[in-house]
Amino acid sequence: MQRTNFGEMACSIARTLDVIGEPWSPLILRDVFVGANRFEQIQADLGISRKVLTERLNHLVERGVLERRPYDQRPRYEYTLTGKGAELVDLLMVMVGWGDRWLAGEAGPPVLYRHHACGEISGVDLRCAHCGEPMHAGDIDVLPGPGAGPGPGGAE
Repeated sequence: MQRTNFGEMACSIARTLDVIGEPWSPLILRDVFVGANRFEQIQADLGISRKVLTERLNHLVERGVLERRPYDQRPRYEYTLTGKGAELVDLLMVMVGWGDRWLAGEAGPPVLYRHHACGEISGVDLRCAHCGEPMHAGDIDVLPGPGAGPGPGGAE
Protein backbone atom coordinates (compact mmCIF):
# COMPACT_ATOMS: atom_id res chain seq x y z
CA MET A 1 0.00 0.00 0.00
CA GLN A 2 1.40 3.37 -1.03
CA ARG A 3 1.54 6.21 1.51
CA THR A 4 -0.47 9.31 0.69
CA ASN A 5 1.78 12.25 -0.15
CA PHE A 6 0.23 15.04 1.88
CA GLY A 7 2.73 17.55 0.47
CA GLU A 8 1.09 17.27 -2.96
CA MET A 9 -2.45 17.95 -1.77
CA ALA A 10 -4.08 21.31 -2.47
CA CYS A 11 -4.59 21.83 1.26
CA SER A 12 -2.41 23.83 3.65
CA ILE A 13 -3.30 21.53 6.56
CA ALA A 14 -2.16 18.47 4.58
CA ARG A 15 1.03 20.23 3.48
CA THR A 16 1.80 21.23 7.06
CA LEU A 17 1.19 17.66 8.21
CA ASP A 18 3.70 16.52 5.60
CA VAL A 19 6.31 18.51 7.57
CA ILE A 20 5.24 17.91 11.20
CA GLY A 21 2.42 15.36 11.05
CA GLU A 22 3.98 12.54 13.00
CA PRO A 23 4.28 12.77 16.80
CA TRP A 24 8.05 13.25 17.16
CA SER A 25 8.49 16.37 15.00
CA PRO A 26 6.39 18.78 17.10
CA LEU A 27 8.12 17.52 20.24
CA ILE A 28 11.54 18.01 18.66
CA LEU A 29 10.56 21.56 17.66
CA ARG A 30 9.37 22.21 21.22
CA ASP A 31 12.68 20.99 22.63
CA VAL A 32 14.74 23.14 20.25
CA PHE A 33 12.54 26.15 21.04
CA VAL A 34 13.15 25.81 24.79
CA GLY A 35 16.90 25.40 24.32
CA ALA A 36 17.60 21.68 23.94
CA ASN A 37 19.60 22.19 20.76
CA ARG A 38 21.92 19.20 20.73
CA PHE A 39 21.16 15.64 19.64
CA GLU A 40 21.95 14.16 23.05
CA GLN A 41 19.75 16.71 24.85
CA ILE A 42 16.78 16.03 22.60
CA GLN A 43 17.25 12.27 22.80
CA ALA A 44 17.50 12.34 26.60
CA ASP A 45 14.39 14.50 26.96
CA LEU A 46 12.20 12.51 24.57
CA GLY A 47 13.54 8.99 25.08
CA ILE A 48 13.52 8.58 21.30
CA SER A 49 15.79 6.10 19.50
CA ARG A 50 18.91 7.48 17.80
CA LYS A 51 17.68 6.19 14.43
CA VAL A 52 14.27 7.85 14.64
CA LEU A 53 15.71 11.10 15.99
CA THR A 54 18.28 11.21 13.19
CA GLU A 55 15.55 10.65 10.59
CA ARG A 56 13.28 13.32 12.09
CA LEU A 57 16.08 15.90 12.44
CA ASN A 58 17.18 15.28 8.84
CA HIS A 59 13.58 15.66 7.66
CA LEU A 60 13.13 18.95 9.54
CA VAL A 61 16.44 20.29 8.19
CA GLU A 62 15.54 19.25 4.63
CA ARG A 63 12.16 20.98 4.96
CA GLY A 64 13.83 24.21 6.09
CA VAL A 65 12.37 24.15 9.60
CA LEU A 66 15.64 23.55 11.47
CA GLU A 67 19.20 24.57 10.71
CA ARG A 68 22.11 22.28 11.59
CA ARG A 69 25.30 23.99 12.86
CA PRO A 70 28.59 22.32 13.85
CA TYR A 71 29.71 23.00 17.43
CA ASP A 72 32.70 20.70 17.93
CA GLN A 73 35.80 19.45 16.11
CA ARG A 74 34.15 16.10 15.57
CA PRO A 75 31.11 16.12 13.36
CA ARG A 76 28.70 17.18 16.11
CA TYR A 77 25.82 19.51 15.46
CA GLU A 78 23.31 21.65 17.24
CA TYR A 79 19.95 22.60 15.82
CA THR A 80 18.25 25.98 15.70
CA LEU A 81 14.87 27.08 14.42
CA THR A 82 14.76 28.86 11.08
CA GLY A 83 12.18 31.60 10.49
CA LYS A 84 9.93 28.89 9.06
CA GLY A 85 10.46 26.80 12.20
CA ALA A 86 9.76 29.73 14.53
CA GLU A 87 6.39 30.23 12.83
CA LEU A 88 5.62 26.54 13.39
CA VAL A 89 6.20 27.11 17.11
CA ASP A 90 3.32 29.62 16.92
CA LEU A 91 1.15 26.76 15.64
CA LEU A 92 2.38 24.55 18.48
CA MET A 93 1.37 27.26 20.97
CA VAL A 94 -2.19 27.05 19.65
CA MET A 95 -2.03 23.27 20.21
CA VAL A 96 -0.75 23.92 23.75
CA GLY A 97 -3.74 26.18 24.43
CA TRP A 98 -6.13 23.46 23.29
CA GLY A 99 -4.32 20.82 25.36
CA ASP A 100 -4.29 23.08 28.42
CA ARG A 101 -8.02 23.67 28.11
CA TRP A 102 -9.17 20.14 27.34
CA LEU A 103 -6.48 17.75 28.61
CA ALA A 104 -4.54 19.33 31.50
CA GLY A 105 -6.95 18.21 34.21
CA GLU A 106 -7.28 19.69 37.69
CA ALA A 107 -3.53 20.16 38.13
CA GLY A 108 -3.58 22.78 35.38
CA PRO A 109 -1.19 23.38 32.51
CA PRO A 110 2.31 21.89 32.81
CA VAL A 111 3.93 25.03 31.37
CA LEU A 112 3.14 28.76 31.52
CA TYR A 113 4.15 31.41 28.99
CA ARG A 114 5.27 34.92 29.98
CA HIS A 115 4.90 37.59 27.31
CA HIS A 116 8.13 39.59 26.88
CA ALA A 117 6.39 42.88 26.07
CA CYS A 118 4.16 43.10 29.16
CA GLY A 119 5.70 40.53 31.50
CA GLU A 120 2.36 38.82 32.12
CA ILE A 121 1.51 35.12 31.94
CA SER A 122 -0.60 34.64 28.83
CA GLY A 123 -1.91 32.18 26.28
CA VAL A 124 -2.47 32.37 22.57
CA ASP A 125 -5.52 34.22 21.28
CA LEU A 126 -6.36 33.99 17.58
CA ARG A 127 -7.44 37.32 16.17
CA CYS A 128 -8.36 38.60 12.74
CA ALA A 129 -5.33 40.18 11.07
CA HIS A 130 -7.55 42.98 9.70
CA CYS A 131 -9.94 44.04 12.46
CA GLY A 132 -8.34 42.52 15.57
CA GLU A 133 -11.50 40.71 16.69
CA PRO A 134 -11.20 37.22 18.20
CA MET A 135 -11.46 34.57 15.51
CA HIS A 136 -12.72 30.99 15.95
CA ALA A 137 -13.96 28.29 13.57
CA GLY A 138 -17.58 29.46 13.87
CA ASP A 139 -16.57 33.01 12.92
CA ILE A 140 -15.23 32.29 9.44
CA ASP A 141 -16.31 31.14 6.00
CA VAL A 142 -13.94 28.90 4.05
CA LEU A 143 -13.51 30.04 0.44
CA PRO A 144 -11.37 28.64 -2.38
CA GLY A 145 -8.02 30.42 -2.59
CA PRO A 146 -5.73 31.02 -5.56
CA GLY A 147 -3.93 27.71 -4.90
CA ALA A 148 -7.10 25.59 -4.78
CA GLY A 149 -7.35 22.74 -7.20
CA PRO A 150 -9.08 19.47 -7.93
CA GLY A 151 -7.96 16.18 -6.44
CA PRO A 152 -7.14 14.98 -2.94
CA GLY A 153 -7.28 17.70 -0.33
CA GLY A 154 -9.09 20.15 -2.59
CA ALA A 155 -12.53 19.75 -1.03
CA GLU A 156 -14.88 22.55 -1.86
